[in-house]
Amino acid sequence: MKLYVTRHGETAYNKQDIVSGITDIPLAEEGLRQAEKLAEICAGYGDIDRILASPMRRAQQTAHIVAERLGLDVGTDERLREWNYGSFEGKSRLTPGFSEAKAAWGCRMPDGGESVFQVVQRTYNVIDDVRQKFPQENVLLVCHGGICRVIDSYFHDMTLERFMGFFMGNCEVRVYEDAVPALP
Repeated sequence: MKLYVTRHGETAYNKQDIVSGITDIPLAEEGLRQAEKLAEICAGYGDIDRILASPMRRAQQTAHIVAERLGLDVGTDERLREWNYGSFEGKSRLTPGFSEAKAAWGCRMPDGGESVFQVVQRTYNVIDDVRQKFPQENVLLVCHGGICRVIDSYFHDMTLERFMGFFMGNCEVRVYEDAVPALP
């Protein structure tokens, strides 16, 4: 089993460096082009059996472009939605306190947001479920930057600095295989 992981195509908020966790916005024109290129890349792999995506519009648009090229359906998993950044939603990533709030793992983002621990729990549960339900399939997860960071931490030990510095570009693909931790 291989787990392919990608981040959705570019949105207007990505380009403007605005926090867009659970803010449900569509792909920008560049994001649509990136998704088309991603579809070509995924077709080149030749072994993707299943696509699961976040329910958010930007991830769904990306996933459906890839799915059309591969002749697959898109499954949706609510747990792949992006991190709820609370009152930081729609603000600049440079807003005072945002970076510190992201690093405060056990604390929820202000005004109804999630903690890192909450995001990790739901994301790790997705990976465990995929491995259990589809052990003979190669699965593409179409999600978000914050979720991609957590997925990478499932497969690799991470210091706080590495976790906070992790970045995945729009429609970048990472492949995880052979380093899969044993299921409990």
